[in-house]
Amino acid sequence: MASSNLSGSHLSSSESAPVSTITLLTMFRLGLYQLGLGMMSVLALGVMNRVMIGNLAIPATIAAGAIAMHQFVAPARVWFGQRSDSKPLLGHHRTGYIWIGTMIFAVVSFLALQVMWQLGSAAPDSGEFYGWTGLLGLTFAIYGLALSAGSTPFAALLVDVSDEGNRSKLVGVVWSMLMVGIVIGAILISVLLRQVTNDTPIEVMQASINRVFVIVPAIVVGLAVVATAGMEKKYSLYRLRSTISDREDKITFGQALHVLTASRQTGIFFTFLLVMTISLFMQDAILEPYGAKVFNMEFSKTTLLNAFWGTGTLIGISTTGFLITPRIGKKNTAKLGCLLVAGCFILLILAGFTANQTVLKTGVFLFGLCSGVVTTGALSLMLDLTAAETAGTFIGAWGLAQAMARALATVAGGTVLDLGNRLFTVPMFAYSLVFAVQACGMILAVYLLSRVNVAEFQANAKQAIATVFQGEMD
Repeated sequence: MASSNLSGSHLSSSESAPVSTITLLTMFRLGLYQLGLGMMSVLALGVMNRVMIGNLAIPATIAAGAIAMHQFVAPARVWFGQRSDSKPLLGHHRTGYIWIGTMIFAVVSFLALQVMWQLGSAAPDSGEFYGWTGLLGLTFAIYGLALSAGSTPFAALLVDVSDEGNRSKLVGVVWSMLMVGIVIGAILISVLLRQVTNDTPIEVMQASINRVFVIVPAIVVGLAVVATAGMEKKYSLYRLRSTISDREDKITFGQALHVLTASRQTGIFFTFLLVMTISLFMQDAILEPYGAKVFNMEFSKTTLLNAFWGTGTLIGISTTGFLITPRIGKKNTAKLGCLLVAGCFILLILAGFTANQTVLKTGVFLFGLCSGVVTTGALSLMLDLTAAETAGTFIGAWGLAQAMARALATVAGGTVLDLGNRLFTVPMFAYSLVFAVQACGMILAVYLLSRVNVAEFQANAKQAIATVFQGEMD
């Protein structure tokens, strides 16, 4: 094998850099890991949120806050990334971390579910209630740490096995598999829970959902092994590369904030990205409960909402880059996406007045479609606002900032829903308040985006960023 034959040699400056040999089939095989992560996301944001808010009557702020803990620990991936660079595990720099991290978050997801049942049975505002709340938040934090331990070395593996010629194709395939995983996970969980109705006794519901949290994580562990077994040994170019470029996993959160506010234009775009991300994902923890409370949807049907959203997003992203962005430009694509998403939130509010499940499903599909448009536009513009001299630093900064924004979005959605429940006696109005805030956020994002000037960024960003790094060294 090429890696073993060349491991003891050194490339001279005159020799060309090692070239990746992975095929398209290998890319799809690697994507099975991301497919598994997509399936896992449905468990937390498609099942547990529905149970906590819709069935156990746990305050939405507490439910969303607990779930968001796995996103708030995202900066830990800095450590895991650096650890996988320097300390092999089970004989490999990446594979050992991926397998162990995956097995841990699979087990912890089941433990989090058991804590949730205990929280739901505790008397509100009692010491026991707050104790189980803290434990649920801690369990989700451990889940997030295990997720970082697996997913960050996996992202590094994608770099190790690819080169500049095929890396964008690999990332596209793997990211698409994540969305496919959400769709497949939603359909599979819907089938497994088809016997659970809104009138099902809590004991029967508990047994059925416990079964799902055994079957799906077991499948995900299997996918992780299939996706990565032998990959590092056969395809990794890690040991052949004399230097390790700045990667996303090497950026601390503090460095990210400094880089993203280094120049006026990056500061404006960072603010846009923050507002857009929070506005886009506030419904993460409350969409399924909305279907349950307002549309009287059963478990299998609320879980399928993830499939409608995932399918729409996949179509939106795959078509926007070919049909919309080349015609109107990156900035206008992002603006159009924001406006379309705002319109979708209005549609989701209007759907509540009809209480028609088909109207809701249509609205969720269109929301996914428009989310794909805004995501493509924002990501394309982000690359234009990334300084070539510090590309790894910038990509890492954007990624960490977006991860924290998603965590804030999840908590914000639950908090606004609880506020709505205090203000209104009709559940539909409480949920509508969340969607209305999201629509307003998207309009604000359009205003911020109108102030972004790529030419100004390219003119002064290099000096501004150099000043930041000089300040850190002093």
